[in-house]
This record gives sequence, C-alpha cells and structure tokens, in this order.
Amino acid sequence: MKLISWNVNGVRAALKRGLPEKIRKISPDVVCLQETKAPLEPLANPLPGYKPYWNTGLRPGYAGTAIFSKTAPLAVVSGIGVKKHDQEGRVQTAEYPGFYLVNVYVPNSQRLLGRLAYRTKEWDVDFLKHLKRLEKKKPVVFCGDLNVAHREIDLTHPKANVKNHGFTPEERAGFDRFLQAGFIDTFREFEKGGGHHTWWSTFADCRARNVGWRLDHVLISTALRPRLKEAFILPEVLGSDHCPVGIVL
Repeated sequence: MKLISWNVNGVRAALKRGLPEKIRKISPDVVCLQETKAPLEPLANPLPGYKPYWNTGLRPGYAGTAIFSKTAPLAVVSGIGVKKHDQEGRVQTAEYPGFYLVNVYVPNSQRLLGRLAYRTKEWDVDFLKHLKRLEKKKPVVFCGDLNVAHREIDLTHPKANVKNHGFTPEERAGFDRFLQAGFIDTFREFEKGGGHHTWWSTFADCRARNVGWRLDHVLISTALRPRLKEAFILPEVLGSDHCPVGIVL
C-alpha cells in the first residue's frame, strides 16, 4: 500500500494547478490532504477512482482535511472526540483491516506564538491520547502537516529559528513525546541527513534554493515497522508551498 500526505493550501487552488494529474502520476492507494479550505458543502469528488471523505470543520475556507481511498475503509470518523479541538476539521481517522490511519493538520502556533500554549499543552496532549486509544485496538499510521521541524537537520536555519513557531522547544518536545510513546518517524528510518524539506516560504525564491523546513511527517506504530518498505518526500511535485510525503507498506 502506497500512502501520501499533502498540505495543498486550498484544495480548489490545487485543482486549478493540476491536482488530479499529479496524484495520478504518484499513483497512491490512499491520499491524505490537509488545509483543504473546502466550503461547508464538500466539493464533488475531484479524484476519480478514489472514495472521498471530507472533514471541513465549522469555519468555511479554513483548515480542513480529506482522505481519498481506492478501497473503502471499514469506517471513517472526524475529530478526536474533544469539542474544543474538533471545530476546525483537523483530524480524520480511517479504519483499515490491519491498522488505523489518522490524517491530521496540527494547529499552527502562529507567528507571535499566540496559540503555542493551546497547541502544546492541550492539543498535543489530547491528540496523543487519541492515538494511544486507537493503538489499543490496532497499530496506527498518522500523517499530515504537524507544523513542527523536529531536529536541527529538519530546517535550513535552525539557530535563527529557535524561538519561532514550528521550531520552539515546546513544539519539538511534543514531537519527542510521539517517539517516546512508541511511534516511528518513518522518513528517518531511511534518511539520516539534512537538506530534506517539505515546506518552503514563497518569498525570496526559497524553494528553488531549498531553504525550507520538514514540517510534514508520517509516523507509525512500532508494530508496523516490519511492513515499512519505503518513506519518501516528493519536492519536485509542485502545486502548494508544501510537497507530498509518503510511505509504502
């Protein structure tokens, strides 16, 4: 099974930039999108051959997630069961025979860190609890824009960004807790070096110069490690300020 995750920064904009053709070339079995910014009424299925599942949240044109699957999951549930977190369409959980798949768009701590306390002291805590509840039943794959670069090698200028959103000690500690809870950063199972990014600022030609951050991740339960065949980043795929990431099980 090939799975990809992609923050498309607006699914309608991504469609204008050729999203279906790009997905067709990658040929995944499951597609997880974040920051869809879809309207309250979901769009018609933009990916023929896939079954669509939308979580648009209550605020139109903001956040949102979507899963497209060639094979229908056993069930798909939106949210994590905590009302204060479930208003923005940030989480979907799809159950497959051998695992749960969680598609997540983690809240951004914001440029002035106005949402840092909420993100690290509330969201991260409750989201990890959700993952561990699922894991009691089946192994878990979770993927998405986690809005954090975990280590210094995950961004081009770590020293200059220590106190900036996406690389604060608190956010990085939140990623540590995923690992301490038994989840595996799949990309780092295959690639130990730096220079691999998934998001680039649209200013100063950052993407062409590869001045970026690795904010998009796929993590798996330890029990799934024997099935992990590949983990990848596709920086050559354009259409958003993020690029797709994925795994093969």
